Amino acid sequence: MSRELIFVVEDEKHILQLIKYNLEAAGYRVTTFESGESFLNEVKNTVPDLIMLDIMLPGMDGYEVCRQVKQFPSTKNLPVIMLTAKGDEFDKVLGLELGADDYITKPFSVRELLARIKALFRRINTSSAEDSEIVKHDGIIIDTTRREVYKDGELIDMPLKEFELIKMLVKNKGKVLSRDILLEKIWGFDYYGETRTVDVHIRYLRQKIESDPSAPQYIETVRGIGYRFNDKARQVV
Repeated sequence: MSRELIFVVEDEKHILQLIKYNLEAAGYRVTTFESGESFLNEVKNTVPDLIMLDIMLPGMDGYEVCRQVKQFPSTKNLPVIMLTAKGDEFDKVLGLELGADDYITKPFSVRELLARIKALFRRINTSSAEDSEIVKHDGIIIDTTRREVYKDGELIDMPLKEFELIKMLVKNKGKVLSRDILLEKIWGFDYYGETRTVDVHIRYLRQKIESDPSAPQYIETVRGIGYRFNDKARQVV
């Protein structure tokens, strides 16, 4: 049985070889690229199961590559892990806002790399195995089978993590979910990130479903704890 196909975009050859060797040793199929342009040419023909994308690339940087990937209908929902030598919060947040699902700061351990990938695939497979279900609240409709979200009848483009986050919030509407719980359930037990990651995704969700993101009607912040989907919210007609 074929294993998941991973595209790795990295211009440092020794890091590229290290990643390729360890991913193949773990049973994954791997195709490597040393530039964003060569990757974008190939991804139009072959769609992988996961993209690992370095930020500091020659020519087109990883941010622009990620932005273009999220615009292609065939790849917009693919999970993306960004690789970066930068540790600044701004760089991480920008990657997440462009649609990346996770980030790894260099230098990283092979064990951490494999754990992140395993966690992402586990979440995808768990989501795919769920029974068909339509979750509704006011003007928001979530189709778990097709992995689609509608607001007032309009399809909203959502990467994997945003979709899982809105689904969990709506299914637990009225309940306060802590940032740690959301990290555990959405990003998996092997996720090493910070709770800031949850805040970034919540902010992006609000921009998509709230009429006024600065005064959210649906996703409420519970100070010092986490977030709650307002079960008493009623859409204004």
